Amino acid sequence: MPKRLRATVTALAATLLLTAGAMAATSASAAPSGATASLQEVTNFGNNPGNLRMYEYVPDSVKANPAILVAVHYCTGTGPGFFSGTEFRSLADQHGFIVIYPDANVSGQCFDVSSPQALKHDGGSDPTSIASMVTYVEQHNQADASRVFVAGASSGAMETDVLLGDYPDIFKAGAAFMGVPFACFATTDGSSWNSQCSSGQITHTAQEWGDMVRNAYPGYSGARPRVQLWHGTSDTTLNYHNFGEEIKQWTNVLGVSQTPVSTQTSGNTTRTRYGADSDQAPVEAYSLSGVGHSLMLPGEAAQAITFFGLNG
Repeated sequence: MPKRLRATVTALAATLLLTAGAMAATSASAAPSGATASLQEVTNFGNNPGNLRMYEYVPDSVKANPAILVAVHYCTGTGPGFFSGTEFRSLADQHGFIVIYPDANVSGQCFDVSSPQALKHDGGSDPTSIASMVTYVEQHNQADASRVFVAGASSGAMETDVLLGDYPDIFKAGAAFMGVPFACFATTDGSSWNSQCSSGQITHTAQEWGDMVRNAYPGYSGARPRVQLWHGTSDTTLNYHNFGEEIKQWTNVLGVSQTPVSTQTSGNTTRTRYGADSDQAPVEAYSLSGVGHSLMLPGEAAQAITFFGLNG
């Protein structure tokens, strides 16, 4: 592992393992009594150029033609760890959707969000592997291909942005907790870490950011996925500057103004919506004052599920 990446992963672990412990307690307490469903590893799920592992959670309460949520872990994390350490399991129990937990399966447990292969539709690497997981669940669980969503934290948030750019034909919406814009982490020297991006030194116009997304899938003219963004103002691992750049990127991709149609502040959290003032706005952004690299916090997963429209 490159020295810079190793140092960053170590710092991530110290922060995120504490957060994961708190989330695990919340998730465990929310699990319904008498539930028999469990996390299952799926092998031979299809084309897997990223050599990822796949875990699937089908709740006892799964609905007919269920929706799919892909939940993507952070660096140093695992699929099973994200299952036990977030609230998506209990939300799946409550609302009857299936959750896929990809596992990075490499040293450092970070997802590829930087290679040229990762930043192209069907280009190979981790995004292509995750797309195969979705296809597997659609075929084997009769899942609804029109209701596929993705959410992730840190490295998983960056992968969320990448998946939304690479596969707008698969994902209806995504929620990125502590991420960076699509292609911000791009490298061409084989490194998986981009210090300029992580430290908030990369700035582009909205049009330039939008073009990076559109160039990932040349010729695609269909609908683009809606995006929910979360970031703490005191994040020193993935600088808060990236939050504003993400907003610029996705408002451009979705063809809505960078000026929010609504702004609501409660405590240390400010929510802005772009394009529409509704639970399913084209872009929704949460800025958390004084919060570092420690999302997702209890209750935030439910906000993502509401944004996806899976809480009905």
